[in-house]
Amino acid sequence: MLSETSGSAKPQIRVGQGFDVHPYDDDPTRPLVLAGVRFDDERGLRGHSDADVIAHACVDALLGAAGLGDIGGLFPDTDAEWAGSDSLAMLTEAAARVAAAGWDVVNLDCTVILDHPKIAPHRETMAGNLARAVGAPVSIKGKRTEGVAGLAGGVQCHAVALLQNHEMEGDR
Repeated sequence: MLSETSGSAKPQIRVGQGFDVHPYDDDPTRPLVLAGVRFDDERGLRGHSDADVIAHACVDALLGAAGLGDIGGLFPDTDAEWAGSDSLAMLTEAAARVAAAGWDVVNLDCTVILDHPKIAPHRETMAGNLARAVGAPVSIKGKRTEGVAGLAGGVQCHAVALLQNHEMEGDR
């Protein structure tokens, strides 16, 4: 929406799309972590942090919507500080930066693609973990690879974030 006097005004809402993918890791001691839920009996994912693809896709969706870059710029995999780090902490930091830039998270929606484990039994816990990190509702859906070989070598997640500027707070 443009202001008649200034010629440009901060948009009222913004949408961001995030994506992340990690291949499976051959290290039997590496757990699978999805939206902060640890699956010790599943094959873990390779990555610099805990490789939580759901949290990573959410970080990218938030940063993209706010025009703040991407996860690699904020948490580079060349920085030893982030080695093995908790991705929910990274998501919390990204949400704080989004808020500092004048945006409120309205909601996040995630689709994770994997063959196992089943997401449904853990959906409420996962959504709660992410919602606490961003301070807004989060929905998570699980989809299978349906036998597509190129998708079965790891886990991927797509996320969409909706932000509104702080000026709209009273409109909620």
